[in-house]
Amino acid sequence: MSQRGAVRRARPAKIGVFGIGLAAYWPQFEGLKERLEGYQREVEAQLRQLGGEVVSAGLVDTAPAALAAGDLFIREDVDLIVCYVATYATSSQVLPAVQRVRRPVLVLNLQPTPQLDYENITTGEWLANCCACCVPEISNAFARSRIQFNVVSGMLRDDPRAWGVIGEWVQAASVLRSLNRSRIGFLGHTYPGMLDMYSDFTMHHAQLGAHIEVLEMDDLEQRVNAVTEAEAAAKKEEILSVFEIAEPGSDKISMPVTPEAMDWSARVACGLDRLVNDFDLEGLTYYYRGLDGNVYEQLGAGLIVGNSLLTARGVPCSGEGDLKTCVSMFIMDRLGAGGSYTEFYAMDFVDNFILMGHDGPGHIAISDRKPKLRGLGLYHGKRGYGISVEFSVKAGPITILGTTQTAEGKLKFLVAEGESIPGPTFKIGNTNSRLKFALGPAQFMDKWCAEGPTHHVALGVGHQRSRIEKVARLLGLECVVI
Repeated sequence: MSQRGAVRRARPAKIGVFGIGLAAYWPQFEGLKERLEGYQREVEAQLRQLGGEVVSAGLVDTAPAALAAGDLFIREDVDLIVCYVATYATSSQVLPAVQRVRRPVLVLNLQPTPQLDYENITTGEWLANCCACCVPEISNAFARSRIQFNVVSGMLRDDPRAWGVIGEWVQAASVLRSLNRSRIGFLGHTYPGMLDMYSDFTMHHAQLGAHIEVLEMDDLEQRVNAVTEAEAAAKKEEILSVFEIAEPGSDKISMPVTPEAMDWSARVACGLDRLVNDFDLEGLTYYYRGLDGNVYEQLGAGLIVGNSLLTARGVPCSGEGDLKTCVSMFIMDRLGAGGSYTEFYAMDFVDNFILMGHDGPGHIAISDRKPKLRGLGLYHGKRGYGISVEFSVKAGPITILGTTQTAEGKLKFLVAEGESIPGPTFKIGNTNSRLKFALGPAQFMDKWCAEGPTHHVALGVGHQRSRIEKVARLLGLECVVI
């Protein structure tokens, strides 16, 4: 049977939570501590509802308690620390909870009451609402201690803006946990001469926490050879249920999808499933030329359909050995936005859009119609021939994410939000979509290229800039918005 496997999802983030207060207040104001602990339980319940796995250190009110909270967060290997400011606390009893953990901190300045009764307020009631009092002090301590932190201010309840921002931080932390534990396969080599795509594997391990598994074409060949007739037949059924077959188009390299080509694509897809399962991969970047029709050339030519199926179920596959774009695709996928392997095709100066797409696999789950399989007599710029995938990303808001590398060796994100608009596209066996950005095509290209990008991006649905910026912040990487 087909080894299709489950759809890969983002791992839930582990959120270390501690509230803060001042122990001196408890004997002075009866019931204050219990009230603040109730507020903290509300915060923790909301974080769980947002998808986080909460590790609670309770209400921290002394420096030793803060040390104990830090020990707990280290043991539990949290991804993000949430400091809920319940009332005033000195920064010296807050810093120890985060200093040794070396994780980003989200400071929640959430007031329980929208407005205080200024003329009749008691000191105890004020202290139950004075979360803003020590947030600047804590921010100063964190900044001087080189601890990465962000503050979210607002109301504890009925505040969609504040809780929307907090939800994005939880989602970004989930992407961080997924990326830190990901295994990305590198099959073959980078397309020769594409200098922008050459990658230092150690750089990816160091800056992303991802593991890069170097694979040989022999690894794939062995698994394709082991595919049974029953598995190949089941995979063909799956392919025909997902795709429709395109008739040969006007392009002279277009050709019918032959039974032989379909059988080979199905067998290679089964081999890819085995490869992903055996090496526990969550992403794959690949390219191999082969020579004179040898088995490796045939394998390289048969990857498109199987890799499109993998990409759609959360194992992003980037062609031409572009590891950095595989990372972009992974991030977009774990944000629930898809993430299709894409490059710039052409500028339209009449309707003011940019046509973007690529030959090879795409994230077919973000198309608004059934994708097509088109037979090609050759793959332009590459060896071999066979079946390619053709589709457009559904109309509506989109985001492109590029991962590039600076001269200093740092990874860097480039982000732009726009819209996928309907209209005719190429019928040449490529993914391609009409994308309109806030800037016109010429201005957009000038500004994008000024940032030293790679020539590929991940194309996803929805506007994801704010979430991507938070992922970059958690990773400590630069993020430029065009």
